[in-house]
Amino acid sequence: MNKALFIFLIFLATGNLLAGEEPKQATAFRTRELIRVDANLQEKSWQMAPVADRFIQMRPKPGAPEVHPTQVRVLYDDVALYIGAILYDHPDSILKQLDRRDNISNTDYFGIYLDPYLDKLNGYGFMVTAAGVQVDARYSSTGEDYNWNAVWESKVTINADNWTVEVKIPYSAIRFANTDVQTWGLNFKRQIRRTNESFFWNPVDPSMQGFLNQFGELGGISAIKSPLRLSLTPYLTGFYNSVPDKNNGHLISSGISGGADIKYGISEAFTLDMTLIPDFSQVPFDNLVLNLSPYEIRFTENRPFFMEGTELFNKGGFFYSRRIGGTPMYHGKVKEQLMAGESIISNPNTARLLNATKVSGRTREGLGIGVFNSITADTYATIGDGEGQDRRMLTQPLTNYSVVVLDQSLKNNSYVSLINTNATRKGEAYDANLTGALVHLVDKKNMYAFNGRAALSGQYFAGKPANIGYTHRFDVGKISGKWQYNLSSNVEADDYNPNDLSFISRNNEVSQHGTVSYHLFKPFRRLNNLHSGLTVGYSRLYRPFVYNDFYLDGYTSTTLRNFHGLDVFYRLEPLTTYDYFEPRVEGRFYSYPTNFMIGSSYNTDYRKKLAVDFTGSYRNFNENNRQTLSANLSPRYRVNDRLSFRYSLNWLNRHDDAGYVNKLEADSVIFGIRDFATVTNTLNSSYIFTSNMSLTLRARHYWSRAMYNQYAFLNEKGGLDAFSYDRKNHDVNFNAFNVDMVFSWWFAPGSELSLVWKNAILTSEEAIIHDYFRNFSQVAGSPQNNSLSFKVLYFLDALMLKNKNKKGQNPEQAI
Repeated sequence: MNKALFIFLIFLATGNLLAGEEPKQATAFRTRELIRVDANLQEKSWQMAPVADRFIQMRPKPGAPEVHPTQVRVLYDDVALYIGAILYDHPDSILKQLDRRDNISNTDYFGIYLDPYLDKLNGYGFMVTAAGVQVDARYSSTGEDYNWNAVWESKVTINADNWTVEVKIPYSAIRFANTDVQTWGLNFKRQIRRTNESFFWNPVDPSMQGFLNQFGELGGISAIKSPLRLSLTPYLTGFYNSVPDKNNGHLISSGISGGADIKYGISEAFTLDMTLIPDFSQVPFDNLVLNLSPYEIRFTENRPFFMEGTELFNKGGFFYSRRIGGTPMYHGKVKEQLMAGESIISNPNTARLLNATKVSGRTREGLGIGVFNSITADTYATIGDGEGQDRRMLTQPLTNYSVVVLDQSLKNNSYVSLINTNATRKGEAYDANLTGALVHLVDKKNMYAFNGRAALSGQYFAGKPANIGYTHRFDVGKISGKWQYNLSSNVEADDYNPNDLSFISRNNEVSQHGTVSYHLFKPFRRLNNLHSGLTVGYSRLYRPFVYNDFYLDGYTSTTLRNFHGLDVFYRLEPLTTYDYFEPRVEGRFYSYPTNFMIGSSYNTDYRKKLAVDFTGSYRNFNENNRQTLSANLSPRYRVNDRLSFRYSLNWLNRHDDAGYVNKLEADSVIFGIRDFATVTNTLNSSYIFTSNMSLTLRARHYWSRAMYNQYAFLNEKGGLDAFSYDRKNHDVNFNAFNVDMVFSWWFAPGSELSLVWKNAILTSEEAIIHDYFRNFSQVAGSPQNNSLSFKVLYFLDALMLKNKNKKGQNPEQAI
């Protein structure tokens, strides 16, 4: 492995591979006219601007020319970039389903993609659907960020033989270097939904790794400057909450509060974002599950401030923002501290966030710098003795969280990064720090790549030695073309623990993986494309250095000519697996039997009013009658261009599953043989009034049952010895039901009014109910949490206010 890496690095350093085709060139025309964004393109400047046309298909037939012409022109002035596009087609053939902002459904759309620094690693996307819905995104080496929202203008009209798009992108919405002459990366995209065809102005080869590196170039822009970027988004929120109490009544609370988000352009390239007195009362519920595993469940981030513009901080996967304002570190220890006669009155499951600030940007030399900081307040549980004498227990001290990132862009879409995360706590609670580094090297032709990732974690205790651990990962492979492959090696030491501000489900592992895959991107016979791959993996513990697992994973996926999708996947573990994590006692292991899994998924054409997704899998273990069956059925129905529904049914059944139950003594581990069954029903529906106004509903019922049939001792060889265990009934009947209903109205650029109703029910009992409808009836009659809230955000931009003041002056005042 080391020899192969050495040879590959020499190849990167000395290879003189031929570059690909020269990128297309577009020229922006400076306008002196006032451009009105009305999609009519009547101003004279539009007729003087050069045309960008001759789009090339990417899917399903890469390289094919467009049949329906597309013409795009670019203007600019001292304030903004303007794009006008004429997309020829018959108006009756243009699909234009409405959806919420940042969502593209069954509709044609036009996209504008900019790379102002021309580093081929970082960019912006501005998309407009034929229904007038805006979608914007940030692009980076970590992927796409559709949570990023800019304030820009767009307009769409449907004409006799085309549809027209006009877009205004203020310079305040993007970042660029203050140089006299600008050359930006540029691409345009056109999606024709009825034929499922995607076209780009500068060709995008699906067999080539990367997106921004396949852009054309935009020239002709000169004498522009990054404007004052200062905006304030104050908000007002009101709420009404009803929470069950211990006496079968309800605790009612209500109130009104306010706060603000501030965005300030420190320089041409760097922006400060700050949230003051943050309010996340309208954040959707987490998808709670019954977790019987030894691993923490990772939940997605739903808080807007932590979702938007975090691409720098997410480099390397070292930052897990849910740690901030998450479950207090001593939340689970409150019960242990109760004295005789005491009970818990309140024990908050989140720490209160005081503020959060992030500064990020990139210099003209390609150095990206990100600084993030957030503070959470002291959090207390309240304990009562029943006689009016309450006391408080600190569950989370005042904590400062910080992240610092340096990311240097290199040639050929390569980069090197340095990341530091830190959690500093008040008082005697320990502090934590992590320092990580990344390297990504790609050859000139974008065919081969080398990746490196390493980090050192530390937890620092008062009066005790620090806990220091490390991790590193290296992989090398071919990333483009029909045949692709990858070899990787990963080490996570047993004392590596980044979980104060990051996330790993487990450490103490050494693993190697090899993957080979084959891809056909052009249609042949009855298929539009074909992808197939095989992975071989081997792992050991880091300490002690003993065998853990060996497996083979494979898949084949294709899209048929009728745009139905078909996937087949499988997994084989031909050797006994020694699971050192499920017993939850150091040094003990469970001998996981040999097993195999096979599954398949199928979806129909999403362009149809009714479309269906189905996935099913079967797993068999060479142990008793142990097996796992799973299925997912998800139909979606589009009533019209405004109203749509999607229902999802997930079913999982694990028969004779084996897992940890309890410890009788320090090393006497009890396992249970159980039947584990889960049913999840989810309904999503939306009604879109206009491109700026929508009503959405999401209802989810999760029902999970664990029924123990027998218990066993875990012996020293990892086997299970029958054991009569009646100390406690460990059966669980768990339900989580929640509803999120949201009305959203973007009444002005960057300004929103939202009304949210949230309902939640959570039950966990020992008595197992086998009938779904009887179980649901019991859940529906259980105590419920209800919340109704409104929130108004109003976007105030210093530049807009300045321009309005100028317009309000008389001619003499304006001179």
